Amino acid sequence: MEEVSRQEKKFLISVEEFIRCSHQLEQVLIQDKHNGTDGYRIRSLYFDTLDNKDFVEKEEGIETRKKIRLRLYDPSGDFAMLEMKQKQGMYQKKRSLRMEREDAIELTKENYGVLLKYDSPFAAECFGVMNCGCYIPRTIVEYKRKAFIAKENRIRITFDHNIEATESCFHLFDEHLNMYPVWDRALTVLEVKYNGFLLSYIRELINQISRSELSVSKYCLARSVSMRYVF
Repeated sequence: MEEVSRQEKKFLISVEEFIRCSHQLEQVLIQDKHNGTDGYRIRSLYFDTLDNKDFVEKEEGIETRKKIRLRLYDPSGDFAMLEMKQKQGMYQKKRSLRMEREDAIELTKENYGVLLKYDSPFAAECFGVMNCGCYIPRTIVEYKRKAFIAKENRIRITFDHNIEATESCFHLFDEHLNMYPVWDRALTVLEVKYNGFLLSYIRELINQISRSELSVSKYCLARSVSMRYVF
């Protein structure tokens, strides 16, 4: 089980700002080894309760909240990561468990008993939370990410773009899902993740962006289509 705790700041920026900032960061930070030309693919299946508790708590800005997801980077791969992100004041704690492909598929079918195969307190906690909370698959979100790293202070800066989703199919490992864009493709989510404080040269670069910090959730964006018919 892997665990990280850090602060996260998010900004909604234009494609032009993405290109400019990305070029500047290439001069001073380390690129993620998976970046390629326009980034790497991330696909996540999000779970929520029958009454959409996690969605509602995010929308209402509840100080302490969580979300549970299965994440992968290659649909043809042999594993997925089960992750729980918990908002605790100004910090985000993320815990992760690597699961075999077959077990991850069972989770998408709501067979949470496979978690008991893993000798991990986190796996046992997820089993209890997902069963007692009546969690079910809700949506799959996919996007491209370009990431940069500063070894000092474990700073990670990411640009997420081409965000798509589906709420009608939960075949996480399907290479060709029928997905729809969740917003204007000309927009990009910039995330700055760090421990303690931002280095001054990175803070100055972020300050050049003519955008206010915002709270944006790719999960909530993906649920926006169906949820408008619920509330």
